[in-house]
Amino acid sequence: MSDIFRELLKKIGSGNHTGENLTRAEAATATSMMLLGEPTPAQIGAFLIAHRIKRPTGEELAGMLDAYDQIGPKLQPIDSPRPIIVLGIPYDGRTRTAPISPIVALLLAAAGQPVLMHGGDRLPTKYGLPLVEIWHGIGVNWTELPLETTQQVFEQTGIGFVYTPRHFPLTKRIWEYRDQLGKRPPFATMELIWCPYAGDAHIIAGFVHPPTEAMFQAALADRGVTKFTTIKGLEGSCELPRDRTAIIGLSMLGTTNEETVAPIERLHLMARDYGFSSKNVPLLGIEELIAQMQEVLRGIPSELTQTALWNGGFYLWRSGICDSMQLGIAKAEKLLIEGAVAAKLLQLTQVVQSLSSVHNSKLLTVEN
Repeated sequence: MSDIFRELLKKIGSGNHTGENLTRAEAATATSMMLLGEPTPAQIGAFLIAHRIKRPTGEELAGMLDAYDQIGPKLQPIDSPRPIIVLGIPYDGRTRTAPISPIVALLLAAAGQPVLMHGGDRLPTKYGLPLVEIWHGIGVNWTELPLETTQQVFEQTGIGFVYTPRHFPLTKRIWEYRDQLGKRPPFATMELIWCPYAGDAHIIAGFVHPPTEAMFQAALADRGVTKFTTIKGLEGSCELPRDRTAIIGLSMLGTTNEETVAPIERLHLMARDYGFSSKNVPLLGIEELIAQMQEVLRGIPSELTQTALWNGGFYLWRSGICDSMQLGIAKAEKLLIEGAVAAKLLQLTQVVQSLSSVHNSKLLTVEN
């Protein structure tokens, strides 16, 4: 049993009248200890459920991110004229609406905007469809690449994926508790704004509940992060909905102030104002989704193509590649119709396969 951890647990688990929030340093200590398995299972389980009931603060999220920065993996800076985009996607996947983020990542990379994603396999509480399975379905297997090889892929293609089961296996312990508890711990919230990149980055984070966005702002302000976007997206993702107003928080990129939260400008977008129908594409299964994505990549008009244009247009504008949403949507359509997005996927697939072969050959040589 860890006496140090017990004191931190007592602090957050003492109830409404005597309980206290952790300081940033204390939250970092607690996170590091849990990742390293220093407390007992009883202590870790009690901490995770107590922290969820109490609700984390922005300062606590900042401390948790500090621990991830110290212990976790990071891709190194690549040559890019603009900050890379880090897409924070929920870790229990999608169950109701068809994801489009891999297509958006390919579209952005084809336009010269590097994108970094991160995530793992199907996880509680939803056990929904994760990004890594979608990538695999369209021909890109991120799961077998060591971090050094992922770095090379990122440098050559402008697309990276930090696969946590391989690149940050210490997190597996936390997800086992999450399964047993049946609830998302604050780690799930924190990882939406985690940035496994050592260079200049623009963090995109999805959320469901407004208090989560406020926590993001406070945590990012604590850490001095000024480039971020928050999106009340589909199933808490970074994807703009079509059936309702997309509520977006835009940081004033590169600005700082003395407030306790990072400043944002509120933006509301309606799909119908840009010529799209007010309907989200349902998720009917991985096989059908991959078939739909192949149509999108071929430039064939479809409901999922409309979702790709809606999201692609926004991100092309937000990244500064296009001066307006309208121009972003037009450019996204051109990139799809002219085959630039499909060509980026082909390049990515070939680079991953080539570097994987080199890595496997080296392993065989070492084993022999």
